[in-house]
Amino acid sequence: MEKSVSTNVSLKPYNSFGVEANAHYFFEAKTMDDLLWIVHDDHFKLPKLILGGGSNVLLTKDFEGLVLKISFKEKWIEKSNEDHTLVSVMGGEVWHTFVQWTIQNGLGGLENLSLIPGNVGTTPVQNIGAYGVEIKDTFHHLEALNVETGEFEIFRKEECDFGYRHSIFKTKGKGKYIITRVFFQLTNRNHQLNTSYGAINKELETIGKEASIQSISEAVINIRSSKLPNPAVIGNGGSFFKNPVVANSQFLALKEEFPEMVGYPSGSEQTKLAAGWMIEKAGWKNYRKGDAGVYEKQALVLVNHGNATGKEVLDLSIAIRKSVNETFGVILEPEINIL
Repeated sequence: MEKSVSTNVSLKPYNSFGVEANAHYFFEAKTMDDLLWIVHDDHFKLPKLILGGGSNVLLTKDFEGLVLKISFKEKWIEKSNEDHTLVSVMGGEVWHTFVQWTIQNGLGGLENLSLIPGNVGTTPVQNIGAYGVEIKDTFHHLEALNVETGEFEIFRKEECDFGYRHSIFKTKGKGKYIITRVFFQLTNRNHQLNTSYGAINKELETIGKEASIQSISEAVINIRSSKLPNPAVIGNGGSFFKNPVVANSQFLALKEEFPEMVGYPSGSEQTKLAAGWMIEKAGWKNYRKGDAGVYEKQALVLVNHGNATGKEVLDLSIAIRKSVNETFGVILEPEINIL
């Protein structure tokens, strides 16, 4: 089948914020052969924007290069021993679909990450995390295509430089690699269940179930569904800001001024603050200007009520950052990739 690249394509259907922006060139790689063809084609040696599920990006302008959508899917069990199973999953798989597949196969480790939007290939970039669990906890290695050389490279966990919402693919590897396949080492018995976040235990009580990989996933889905808007209904990219990490001394000083301040231990000398709480306390929850706004149930989520531009959402985020800094002396950093 002949491959073709489209021109002047609207990216509105391809980003969960639902904002309008155009791609000068657009190509959807449905197979690995598609990907290799476009990377090696001399006509398209130009800047590339790699799109997975489009859930962690805010488009503020048209993209003058090539937007490459990764859509190849497949997942399978590589090997198992008495305690663990190594699974392999292609970058175009929908993350939540993959998580549910692991649970159906009795594999533990990813249940706390249920219902996070996006595709598998983008999850290591952010080292996505929720409810006390991060990708790095079960990550084994990944396979990535070097866009410059056209060759595949393997990245082990220690080579990925994982941190809080951070990896090598956000620093010196940014724009250089397309993650094609990710390997996870999951438990097949004696699952290490993580219910450290009180909301999970409270939800388990509500649904009347003991902790298991299945019930924790169900609890997380219920919690996320109650707090976060469905992008199909209202445009959003999930949490817009990272939870800032500050020195314990700064947290204690803030706690003295704001007794309800929410914080979680992050190592021996640091505390992770709840960005959503600070944004709400600064008066932004349910704020709206035009069609750009702050979600009524979770202040950490910025939304597009219909026809907001990416620039309008960005301007709102800048105003929120300034307000939180003036109120608390804390600088919020975007979790969303802004283009």
